[in-house]
Amino acid sequence: MTSSVEHDPWAALDALWSRGAAKPVDVTVDATAFYGRCSTEDNQDPQTSRGWQLGNARRFIEPQGGRIVAEYFDVGESRSVPWHLRPAAARLLFDLKDRNRGWGALVVGEGTRCWFGNQFSLTAPRLAAYGVDLWVPELGGRYETRNPSHAMLMSLLGGMSESERRHVQLRVRAAMDAQVRNEGRHQGGRAPYGYVVVDGGLHPHPRKAAEGLHLRVLQLDPDAAAVVVRIFASYLDSHTDREIAAALNRDGISCPSARRPAQNRHRRGDGWQASTVRAILENPRYTGYAVFGRWTKHDVLLDPDDVAAGHAVRFRRADPGDVVRSERPAHPGIVSVADFTQVQLLRRAKARGGSMIERTARRTAHQYRFHGMIRCALCGRKMEGSVNGGRIYYRCLARKLPTGASLADHPASVYLREDAVLKRVDPWIATKQLAGLPVTCQREDTARTADVYRALGLALQFDPNTATLTAVIISQAASQQTLAAESRHTWTELL
Repeated sequence: MTSSVEHDPWAALDALWSRGAAKPVDVTVDATAFYGRCSTEDNQDPQTSRGWQLGNARRFIEPQGGRIVAEYFDVGESRSVPWHLRPAAARLLFDLKDRNRGWGALVVGEGTRCWFGNQFSLTAPRLAAYGVDLWVPELGGRYETRNPSHAMLMSLLGGMSESERRHVQLRVRAAMDAQVRNEGRHQGGRAPYGYVVVDGGLHPHPRKAAEGLHLRVLQLDPDAAAVVVRIFASYLDSHTDREIAAALNRDGISCPSARRPAQNRHRRGDGWQASTVRAILENPRYTGYAVFGRWTKHDVLLDPDDVAAGHAVRFRRADPGDVVRSERPAHPGIVSVADFTQVQLLRRAKARGGSMIERTARRTAHQYRFHGMIRCALCGRKMEGSVNGGRIYYRCLARKLPTGASLADHPASVYLREDAVLKRVDPWIATKQLAGLPVTCQREDTARTADVYRALGLALQFDPNTATLTAVIISQAASQQTLAAESRHTWTELL
C-alpha cells in the first residue's frame, strides 16, 4: 500500500525562501513629519487648530515609536486647493526630493482636513515613490498601498471632506441670507463710498456677546454721501459715466480709494474712473436696504484639460434673482428706490442701444492669459486686453488716465503683444517657478493658463520707453527654496 503522504521535493527550497510562511508586519516608525491645515484666520484660531491637530498626530504616532521632527501647517488655505498650491504642502512635496530631509514618514492630525475629493489619490503615490510612509488616524495605522480597504476608506474620506465643505457653505450662506432678509444685518466687508462702518452694539447671540463681540452697522459719511447724490443726479440728467468722472476730477473731489486709503490699499487713488462711477450707480445699498450676495464663490479648474491640476476659488457676479435684500430699510438711504430704479432702466436701455459706456456683462470671445497682471511702468495702471488684426494686445491709453495726471512721458497709446510676453514668460515660469510643483502643472497648456499664473503670484510691468518687461513672483505658492532663487526676471527689446 502506497503512503498518501509523499516526500515534497520543493520542501527545502520553500523553507529557504520562507514560502507560505506569514510575513512579519513592520510597523516601526522613527522620525516623522506632521502636516495640518486650518481654513481661514477669521473663522478659526490657527494656534488652537494647529494644537489639537498636532496633539492628535502625536497621540497616534508616539505609541509606535515615532517622533515628530518637522511640521508643515497651512493657514488660510481651503481644503479644495490642491497640495501643490498650498504653501506648506508645496514645501513638503518639494522636500520629498531631499535625501537629507531628516524624516521618513508623514502623519496627519485629521484626514478630512488634509485631502479633498480625489486629492489623496494624487498625493499618496508621490509619497510612496520617495519611500515615505503615511500614517492616517482614520485608518488606525499606516496606509498600505496594496490594501484595497485602505484605498476605499481614503476615497470615502475625500468624498466626506468635499461633502462636509459643501454642507457648511450651504448652511452658513442660508443663515447669512436670513439675517440680511429679516434683520438687515451688515455682513462685513468694506463700506460703500458714502458710508462708514460704526459700532452697532453687542452681538445678539449670548455667547458672542459674552466674548465681547459687537455688530457693525453702516452710517452716513455726509461729504461722500453728497457726492453720491451728485452722481445719481448727473446720470439722470443724461451725463455718461465718463463725463461724470471727468467732472469730479476737475472739481478736485477725492475718489473712494483716495478718501479711504486704508480700506483700498490695492488701488492707486489717483482719480475717478468711469468704472468707479458705474459701480456706485449699480449698487442698490444706496437705497438704504441691506443687500447681500451680489458676488459668489466658485471652484474653477486650473486647467479644464487636466482635472488633476486642481481647482482655484474665483468670484463671479451672481444672478440678480439670487441676490438677497432686506425686507425693511437697514441703514440711512442716500437715493430713493424710485431714482435708483430709474437709473437701472436707463442703463438697460442704453445697453440695448449699443452704448459702449454702459453695457451689460458679456463673455469675451478671447482668453487674456495675463488679464490684470501687466502694469504700465509710466502710469502704474493695469493694461487692458484688446484685439487688433486678429492678435491679442495689452494696451494703456493716455485718454483714459484721470484728469490732471502727468502725461509728459506717456505716449498716447501703449501696446504690448501677448505672444511676445508668452514667448518670454512661459519658459521662465515652466523651468524656474514650477520646479516645485507636480509634473502635471509643468505642461505647456497648464503653464499658459491665467489661473496658474495668479496662483504663483505673477506680476508684470512693461516700460514702453525702454521696451523692457519685468516679471516678479509676489507669493509663496510654490516651494520657498525655488522662489528665493528665481523670483524676478527682466527682458529687453520686446518691441
